[in-house]
Amino acid sequence: MESLARYLMLGGIVLFLLGGGVYLAAKFGLPLGRLPGDIRIEGENGSFYFPTASSILVSVVLTIVLNLVSFLFKK
Repeated sequence: MESLARYLMLGGIVLFLLGGGVYLAAKFGLPLGRLPGDIRIEGENGSFYFPTASSILVSVVLTIVLNLVSFLFKK
């Protein structure tokens, strides 16, 4: 049961840091969600939005960061 509690606390910390990163990105004016390549379709009865370019950018950045962290902890 202790290992589950540790994983939940670690997940909470990760979510907190992720939220802080999104907040800072908005504060500094980074256009996540408004990049060229993000799909936005608006009609009379509703709208559809899919952040394609933003998702790719976040994925590449997280891949680089996690690979660096993994490399540093293996030493």
